[in-house]
Amino acid sequence: QVQLVESGGGLVQAGGSLRLSCVASGRIFRINTMAWHRQAPGKQRELVATISSSDSPDYADSAKGRFTISRDNAKKMVYLQMNSLKPEDTAVYYCNAVLSSNQYVPAIPYWGQGTQVTVSP
Repeated sequence: QVQLVESGGGLVQAGGSLRLSCVASGRIFRINTMAWHRQAPGKQRELVATISSSDSPDYADSAKGRFTISRDNAKKMVYLQMNSLKPEDTAVYYCNAVLSSNQYVPAIPYWGQGTQVTVSP
């Protein structure tokens, strides 16, 4: 069974930094796109950043210039370095990976359980 587990969330003051990590485990044949999403209280989940299998990143406007997504394919991990954090970045951050468990099935999305990021004023 495939599992995604996030870590690195916590409480930080505005202007501070956090680094989120996510590791994929289980029966994995190939990982395509990996991404970070977030969901603030009372709001819909939104995309923060994605990174392709060829390491091409893309960011939501809110993340550009402050967040950096990266991945380590050998370790099956994706990271999100968050700098210059703002109170409006407070949310549960979810790791997402589109992957296939073997060569005969199509890649489908998997989600982690989320990690809380709280930014105080």
